[in-house]
Amino acid sequence: MGKVRTVLIKNVSKELIIKYPNVFTTDFEKNKKLLDKYLEIDSKHLRNRISGYIVNLLKIREKD
Repeated sequence: MGKVRTVLIKNVSKELIIKYPNVFTTDFEKNKKLLDKYLEIDSKHLRNRISGYIVNLLKIREKD
């Protein structure tokens, strides 16, 4: 089975990639630090989920 992600995680991740196209990379740790800079996220869990989904989206774009 695939990974389940909420609509919130998907929408926020896609908006960030559109708004800052050259900022995020496929490095999870780097994206976590960048998210602290660009967003105010209260929970670590949510930040990690968004960072992971950004990595996933960028890897898919790289493949195509």
